[in-house]
Amino acid sequence: MLDIQFIREQSSRVKDAIRNKHAGEEDLVDQVLEADEANRSLTTRMQETQSAANQAARDIGRLMKEGLKDEANSAIEESGRLKATVKELEESQRVAQNALDELLLEIPNVPHESVPIGHSPDENVVAFEFGDLPTFSFPILPHWELTEKLGLVDFDRGSKVAGAGFPFYVGWGARLQRALINYFLDAAGTAGYTEIQAPLVVNADSARGTGQLPDKEDLMYEAVRDGLYLIPTAEIPVTNLHRDEIFSADDLPIRYSAYTPCFRREAGSYGKDVRGLNRLHQFDKVELVHFVTPKNSYDALEELRTHVENLLQELKLPYRRLLMCTGDMGFTQSKKYDLEVWSAGQERWLEVSSISNFEAFQARRMKIRYRPEDGSKAQILHTINGSGLALPRIVAALLENNQQADGSISVPDVLIPYLGADSIS
Repeated sequence: MLDIQFIREQSSRVKDAIRNKHAGEEDLVDQVLEADEANRSLTTRMQETQSAANQAARDIGRLMKEGLKDEANSAIEESGRLKATVKELEESQRVAQNALDELLLEIPNVPHESVPIGHSPDENVVAFEFGDLPTFSFPILPHWELTEKLGLVDFDRGSKVAGAGFPFYVGWGARLQRALINYFLDAAGTAGYTEIQAPLVVNADSARGTGQLPDKEDLMYEAVRDGLYLIPTAEIPVTNLHRDEIFSADDLPIRYSAYTPCFRREAGSYGKDVRGLNRLHQFDKVELVHFVTPKNSYDALEELRTHVENLLQELKLPYRRLLMCTGDMGFTQSKKYDLEVWSAGQERWLEVSSISNFEAFQARRMKIRYRPEDGSKAQILHTINGSGLALPRIVAALLENNQQADGSISVPDVLIPYLGADSIS
């Protein structure tokens, strides 16, 4: 959520953000300003009427002491009328504030000045590439054929038990999942992240706090009877961990890592992009979350990005870093990188991590603040998060890029201690 004062002073920038992010109609800003004006007008009237009511109450006592009974009775009547008006104005102001708050939830975050303006994924900027694309002297297979041949993933039985997009990982497939999760968590621990285990369901307030509501309702599985949502990412529970809290500046930065299964409906997905492990309804991911002061915000973004890129480099996966343009960013982000690994069997790039700075957008919704070192008024802190990493496409790329002529899969050195083997066959 943006600060209403920022919207008042920078309405043209906010309209640009809506247009460049394709996040609704620009006149929404005018609606917000009108609602803000109505709310402030009601607040002023309520305060003035309350002041008059207080003065009338004081006059009653004074007039009674002076023996001015008729005047005192008139003051009592006036006090009662003013109190009734205050009550009416309080209700009107409450309704106006709620209307303003609902409109503010529809306003997207403003992109950072370094974000390129664009309207489609084609306008994302390839900022960095790492590694040589693998070459093979034999015909290679996509991962869905490799997993079937080696008995690593059972898509058919997963579909029978739960539906498409809910696979079983079997034998070495399950062990590879566990190896990657432990490797990612251990690397985060070495880098100073505090590991936590988070709930796999959240309430509507939590989903609203990180910006999933109102925006991504169709992507989340909902337990309607209980008013809960299955998490599409650990970002939601982990960031909400400190909702309504105030830190001292000395407490920051705070950095968490969390492994969770994630659940996404992926409504409307079809074609080659969903085949095999490319796009699942349930998948495993290690999430990284930072709580930082505004002045350290963008340094922390680059720190998180560097950490995740180091994981890909240690896995020896060719990858590229994209700086996302405005039209391919999310509703909540001020700046976003995507990391994509090369899939040799599919001959295309697969997204495995999104790394984003939300500035104060999420924290303002959740009222997460910090008190500066000088002891001045508490301020909204900044939140940053990224996948470190999401497993399905990492597994797909590892299998495809490391397949051998004899049908086995070589294991990157960094994973051997976790997997207990240097190859899968």
